[in-house]
Order: sequence, then C-alpha cells, then structure tokens
Amino acid sequence: MNPLSATVPISLVNGFLAGADPAAIERLAGQSGIPHELLRESGARVTQEQFSTLYRLLASELDDEMPGIFSRPLRNGTLKYLCLSLLDAPRLEVAIHRFGQFFHLILDEFRFESQREGAACRIELVAKADGPPLSVLGRELMLKLVHGVASWLIGQRIPLLEVEFDFPRPPQASDYLYLFPGPVRFDCARTFISFEVKYLDMAIRQRKSDLKIFLSRAPEDWIFVSFAEQMVCHRVRQYIADCLPTVPTIEAVAREMHYSVRTLCRRLSAEGTTFQAIKDELRRDIAIQRLTRSADAIGTIAYDVGFDDPTAFHRAFRHWTGSTPQAYRKMA
Repeated sequence: MNPLSATVPISLVNGFLAGADPAAIERLAGQSGIPHELLRESGARVTQEQFSTLYRLLASELDDEMPGIFSRPLRNGTLKYLCLSLLDAPRLEVAIHRFGQFFHLILDEFRFESQREGAACRIELVAKADGPPLSVLGRELMLKLVHGVASWLIGQRIPLLEVEFDFPRPPQASDYLYLFPGPVRFDCARTFISFEVKYLDMAIRQRKSDLKIFLSRAPEDWIFVSFAEQMVCHRVRQYIADCLPTVPTIEAVAREMHYSVRTLCRRLSAEGTTFQAIKDELRRDIAIQRLTRSADAIGTIAYDVGFDDPTAFHRAFRHWTGSTPQAYRKMA
C-alpha cells in the first residue's frame, strides 16, 4: 500500500460503468471490492487498485479497452497492437505521429494533431465535425493515454508544460493534480497537452519484451501520476504524510520547503489547490486505503491520520466522501 496514492472519484468509476447493465455493474463492483451503495454517493472515492481491477474486469466483460467511451469498442488487444506499431519508431516524434494515425483509422470521434511550436510540442485532440460527440471522459482518457504511452516509450515520465480542456471546470477539478503532471486549465478553446520539444527527439527505449508488463498494469501506468513528479502540491502532500499522525501547520510546511507562507500559497494556487485541500485529500485517501485494505480499527485509523477524537473523524470522513467509514469497511 502506497499511502501517497490518490484515490479515484466515483464519477470516473461510473463513467466507465455507464455502458454495462445493472446486474453486471453490481457483480463487477463486488469483484473489485467496491461496495455497490458507494456507486450512488456522489462524493465517494475508491482506491487506484479497486478502480484498476474494475477497469480490467469491465474491459474483458465488454470486449472494449475503453469500456463504452466511444461509438466503436476498442476490442481487447487494441492497446497491444497500438504499442507494437510504435516500438520500432526511430524517435518519439515518429511514434506520436503513428499513434495519431492509428486512432484516426479506428475511431470516428476525433483526430490527433501534433506539432512543434518553438521550444514546445503540442498534441491536440480535435473533434471531427461530422463524427459522433466526444465525451468529457473520452477527452481526458485520450490525453492521458498519449501522454502515458509516450512516457513509457522513452522510459521516463514527461513533465507537462500545460494541459487545456475545452469544457467547463468540473466540480472535482483538484483530482486533475493527480492525473496530469502539469498545470490544467478549463473553458479553453482547444484540448491539448504540451511538453518540451526535446522529448520528441528521444529514442524509443522499450522493446517487445517490455510490453507485457506495461499491459498487465493497465491502466495504472498511463492514468495515474506518480508522486515522483514533484509538483509543489505533491511535495506538500509528501511532507504532511511524513509527519502524521501530527498534522503540520502551513507555517511548518513553508519553512521546510524554504518558502514564505505567502509564496507557498501562491505556488499552490497556481497549481489549482490550497494547503487545506491537500491536507484533507491526503488524510481522506489514507483513510480510504486503510479501511478497504486492512482490518485496523476505525479509531486507530482516525488517530493515524491526525484525529484524536473518532467522532470528529467520522464527521470529517462523511464530509469528504458523503459516506461513513463503515460503508467502506464492508468490503475490506
């Protein structure tokens, strides 16, 4: 168990489940360790492990590696053959071009456009005017996939200069900090990611023998951000985690990071979050992991995430998730 792993909002889970029938939803959620009643709680969260298990079960059930997201299913094996077509590219720029051509052939909703713009490379997702509508979840997943596959191909995570979406800021926008390693903006004219152009000229480091491991860990290795990305918010989260069960003040964190409190707040604001939000999200995520993966007493978990009073923990947990700790403990 990685105590720093962010949890996954139930809205993402339900987005994947939208194409399944009710009986399958209840069965697959149970097999993934997700209490069925949590699917109806708008504030509920699941662990990355639970989400990834559900993804793999659902992809197998529906024979669709992007379950129900696009007008045509991506049959099981699509990601494998996509990656096989990229492995002999001489450099990343060629692989990204092939990536775009691959999806142009099999999906009707969008096309990828990649180009150099000075010191940056921009990969834009452009909806086809005469194609089926492209959902918000489809936009998110395809940007995650191209970034995740590109990073895997060169053997290092590519930091993002910016991420823009052409849809309104969602209610749980803070989750994007743990999906995209870079600043994310909404209500923009286009949907794209950009990164330093130097990565385009890097050689492909993966071989066919490496592909099996990458595929076996789908979607973890291309959806979720590692906390080694070290945005300021990630460093704050790490420091708070190291201090628990003592919850450090913002003054202590700023001092540790060699910032003034004002500078720390400004840096966090630029990343779309606050100190209080990071503190609450970390304690929420650790509590959810412990409740679903251990038999530890709820009072012990409460203390370990900084609550001397179990009643205060219950109240905070319900505020964070809309559910009680006991609801998560049912499937542990």
